[in-house]
Amino acid sequence: MALSDFLIGGCAAMGAICFTNPLEVIKTRLQLQGELAARGSYVEPYRGVFNALITVIRNDGWLALEKGLVPALYFQFILNSVRLGVYQTAMNNKWMHNRNGDVSFFRGMLCGATGGVAGSFCASPFYMVKIQFQARSNSKIAVGYQHQHSGFINAFGNILKESGFFGLWRGATGMLPRVAIGSSTQIATFGKTKAMLRDYEIVRQPMLNTLTAAFGAGSVVAFAITPPDVISTRLYNQGIDSFGKGILYKGWCDCAHKVFRYEGIRGLYKGFWANYLRQAPHSTLLLLFFDLLIAARDKYQTS
Repeated sequence: MALSDFLIGGCAAMGAICFTNPLEVIKTRLQLQGELAARGSYVEPYRGVFNALITVIRNDGWLALEKGLVPALYFQFILNSVRLGVYQTAMNNKWMHNRNGDVSFFRGMLCGATGGVAGSFCASPFYMVKIQFQARSNSKIAVGYQHQHSGFINAFGNILKESGFFGLWRGATGMLPRVAIGSSTQIATFGKTKAMLRDYEIVRQPMLNTLTAAFGAGSVVAFAITPPDVISTRLYNQGIDSFGKGILYKGWCDCAHKVFRYEGIRGLYKGFWANYLRQAPHSTLLLLFFDLLIAARDKYQTS
């Protein structure tokens, strides 16, 4: 198990989020819009992905599209250093292969889920701060609970003061199924697609093979991950009462039930297109950077 595999996974993710964070902001706003309200009963400041981009720029300025970038970098590094490190270790040791040497889809899902859950639990506090920064906006276009953090360090101080140390993991019950589903789907699809494209001589050129497999993996992830993503966003962003408990949701199941009850199935797929437009390029860039850094590391070690 090489330490460099874990570090490369984290660095690849940090590179990818620098390009896709604006869509993270838009996705968060769309997912919080009309929280626990019936369709048509609330004002919609954001009417789709592109309208939301324009609305944010007009009211909050261009820099608002990079809100939450600092905690997002920490989150991505911790999550993916563990997740992709586990994946690369499993590939190197052939834990994801069948007896005939082929990459197993289901073993890939297991490795992806294991690494994803472990990484997301460690990185959960940074995801909470990221969501709360991304949700905060001008009062004219505000959606969801508005946390009054003045900065990155201040946000952690506020959370510790309000909820104590374990309050930093308040939304982890929503994060774990989200990442387990997303990571297992992404890792399994990416590894299997790469092997199939190469073995059937459809796309054999290394970089193009990685790009094609990564784009396919990102597309599949967007469909699988949106409902748990909505739930985790709601759990992390909700306000708390004087006892440090969430004012809207008791936990993952309660949130899922209330969203479905008040907003219907559409509520669980709010922000889908922003998620899709973010997931495909993010997965592509993440897995491309990861493969390129692994190749560069291997080349350096053999030279």
